[in-house]
Amino acid sequence: MNTRQLFLAHLAQTSPAPIGIEMVKAEGIYLYDKDGKKYIDGISGFSVANIGHSNPLVIEAVKKQAEQYMHLIVYGEFIQQPQVAYAKLLTDYLPKSLNCVYFTNSGAEATEGAMKLAKRVTGRTKTIAFNHSYHGSTQGALSVMGDEYWRNAFRPLLPEVYHYDYGSEAALAAIDDTVACVIMETVQAEAGINAPAKAWIQAVREKCNEHCVLLILDEIQSGFGRSGTLWAFEQFDVVPDILLLGKALGGGMPIGAFIADTRLMSTLTNNPVLGHITTFGGHPVSCAAGKAAFEFLVNDTLVHDVKAKEKILLSNIHHTYIQSIKIFGMWMAIAFDSFETNHAIIQKCIAKGLITDWFLFAPNCMRIAPPLIATEQELIDICNIINESINEYSHAV
Repeated sequence: MNTRQLFLAHLAQTSPAPIGIEMVKAEGIYLYDKDGKKYIDGISGFSVANIGHSNPLVIEAVKKQAEQYMHLIVYGEFIQQPQVAYAKLLTDYLPKSLNCVYFTNSGAEATEGAMKLAKRVTGRTKTIAFNHSYHGSTQGALSVMGDEYWRNAFRPLLPEVYHYDYGSEAALAAIDDTVACVIMETVQAEAGINAPAKAWIQAVREKCNEHCVLLILDEIQSGFGRSGTLWAFEQFDVVPDILLLGKALGGGMPIGAFIADTRLMSTLTNNPVLGHITTFGGHPVSCAAGKAAFEFLVNDTLVHDVKAKEKILLSNIHHTYIQSIKIFGMWMAIAFDSFETNHAIIQKCIAKGLITDWFLFAPNCMRIAPPLIATEQELIDICNIINESINEYSHAV
């Protein structure tokens, strides 16, 4: 059996039609298959590869840490320098109230830990979440996912989770003294890049303050410069009580985190002790890789350059088949009339060497989120492939 046959036979599949390209190398913004064909990674591995693939500093950090030690003991017991150093670095670039990091295995586990923390701190059980939101696929995270299609097959889920439309007055009215937390993406990702009105998200913050409700902001996709600032919440002049991170956090290695004030996080140490534990969370190699990637990001002009690159994307994609475009930094959703149209155009893009995809709650929209290191010419190349693919589709129908 060849590798593709073994892949289908022995790896659990999550869709009836995986992309199925056998990749053998990744470097910069490019991926290479077993036949040597080069693809532009137009979605950054779903916003993981913000600084691109195979960054030499990240590779060196991984090698160096692997030579020293990898897993030692369940997270939280030994003092491990990579965890300490990365936590300190992250908090140096966050508001003062976000000073304590709990490293997890993934963004979904960060969601789980944050929800537990909110219940522990407030003594309440009610959660407000939003339609068309995405926070992960574990059962707790699935409970706050904002679409019944994805939730229904796995019920019963967590009780006392209430979903409202993002940006609605009804959501504001629901925030009262019975609520433990409001969990929301600063910018909704899978809804097709749905950014809130600044006044509304500030009103959410004010209502949470008024009723001692914890505000959890999910920046698992929008963080690490993707939006044009290091953290998307900076553009709305709000600060969460708990911040969720993942994806680009590890520079390509698996890791997530929830971050809060030490005063809040310390409640997980008693009644019960070990209020949240994880075997591999904050793995030293992942922390070393993430720290190297973060240092590369903040020491370069990548974040500063995002807004200029956003304009390049926006000014070079054009076709009458496009119904609308939403963009927030290096993060774009191109809307067509249907999923069928979008899917057909996506397939043409992939055939032409551009990896792209659709959004869970906006299947008629094409996802464009290339690595932040993409040059002006590489961004124009992306746009040209999209335009050519739409043209081919429009002439064929």
